[in-house]
Amino acid sequence: MPAVFALLLGAISVPGYAPFYVYPVAPLALAGLAMLWVRASSARTAAGIGFCFGLGLFTAGTSWVYVSLHDYGGMPMPIAAATTLFFCSCLALYPAVVGALLHRARAPRVMALLVLFPALWSAAEWMRGWMFTGFPWLALGYSQVPASPLAGYAPLLGVYGVSLVSAVVAGALALTVERDRIRRHLPARLRAQAVLLERPLWIAAALLAVGLMFSLRAWTVPIDREPTTVALVQGNIPQELKWRPERARQTLIDYLELTRTTEARLVLLPETALPMFNVDLPQGYLDMLAAHVRKHDGDLLTGVPEYAGPGRFYNSVISAGSSPAQNYRKVHLVPFGDYFPLRGMLGWFMNLLDIPMSDFSRGELDQRPMAVAGQRVAVNICYEDVFGEEIIRQLPEATVLANFTNDAWWGRSLASRQHLQISQMRSMETGRYMLRATNTGVTAIIDARGRVQAMAPEFETVVLTGEVIGYRGATPFVHWGNLAFLVAAGVMIGAGFAAGKRRQT
Repeated sequence: MPAVFALLLGAISVPGYAPFYVYPVAPLALAGLAMLWVRASSARTAAGIGFCFGLGLFTAGTSWVYVSLHDYGGMPMPIAAATTLFFCSCLALYPAVVGALLHRARAPRVMALLVLFPALWSAAEWMRGWMFTGFPWLALGYSQVPASPLAGYAPLLGVYGVSLVSAVVAGALALTVERDRIRRHLPARLRAQAVLLERPLWIAAALLAVGLMFSLRAWTVPIDREPTTVALVQGNIPQELKWRPERARQTLIDYLELTRTTEARLVLLPETALPMFNVDLPQGYLDMLAAHVRKHDGDLLTGVPEYAGPGRFYNSVISAGSSPAQNYRKVHLVPFGDYFPLRGMLGWFMNLLDIPMSDFSRGELDQRPMAVAGQRVAVNICYEDVFGEEIIRQLPEATVLANFTNDAWWGRSLASRQHLQISQMRSMETGRYMLRATNTGVTAIIDARGRVQAMAPEFETVVLTGEVIGYRGATPFVHWGNLAFLVAAGVMIGAGFAAGKRRQT
């Protein structure tokens, strides 16, 4: 029965994220998981509970993986379903390990709920964010963006720090329910901890109040000049038609005509908007795009596959217009989307997929922002914006962030809105506007506080226009990255295990 409850709690967490944004849901669900964990009879049982929670969370929250594999990747339905379930099961191992470690530590329950459990949970999310190239999707901290007071910790500690604080709140809620049970079994020598049992909600209230205070502070400041007009072109090219040779000419015409409808100084076209290598573009095509934006002393940035010599192909963004030509090459490549790992071993899997332009080279780590239209734009492509510590490589030099993506792979699922929420977190962490240029949605302008200022409807051909303000300065997260979070989580984990060791002696 606890396993069933855990599975349901995991699935119930999903409305806490975009597109629902019911931010209290995720910490409440996690509080339920914490209660199941402290009542578990063994480490094995705790691991099973954690696995079931993770399976519910990731199956409900990342079901769009099946859409990518089957609907657009051409994988047969049974294999796509099995692959998606296997993927979600792998992700569920992280909360399973947290449950096992929490039980094995044998820390006093007050310490376990308020200190060890939050630190282990957020540390596991951090590990999930880089192991095997990383998949930080549905980290608890994202559920708090942008409206929760706890989002105020984002400029200091980043998304994993928000996860840590949110998990402490969840632990305090669990302690409120469990305190009578804990009090009855509290050894005399640990009665000093009983004061925390009397008012555990004060801890949650204090964290919320401090987070609200931080959210009211401006960590960065606008550059003292007029806003820059921007146009984000959402071409809405169906994924099944995007790479067909017979459709390429019409795609180029569509983007040229859409670009000519705007007088914005900065125009953005999405990831691989031009569906052929840069060297294969019709002669004069980029010049026609550039000629239009030059009329307004502006620049255009567009995604395009870039051929840079034999065996060197990049998923790139290039500029055209008033400023000198510049480019950005995607650094963090997605396995099986941008490249195929272990090609010799996984050739059979590659044959099941039909993903064009999926064997790119990796760009250089030290690429700098593009100087265009009076701004310094930190470009990131598609999945790159889920890695906050990678985004800050171009800061504080950059004045604006820009994400170029093609979320058409996910169809009409939750993924595009979840991706938008991730971009909102990046804005809050860095104190910068984020421009999102997408093929089918969600194309949006996000301000420096993570609020969506303008958004195009999904699956429509739209030119979204607005203004962007460049910012200077650096948040603490830009200076520290995840270091402050890691120190805090490490100290808490050490304290939790030390308390458990003292309890057993």
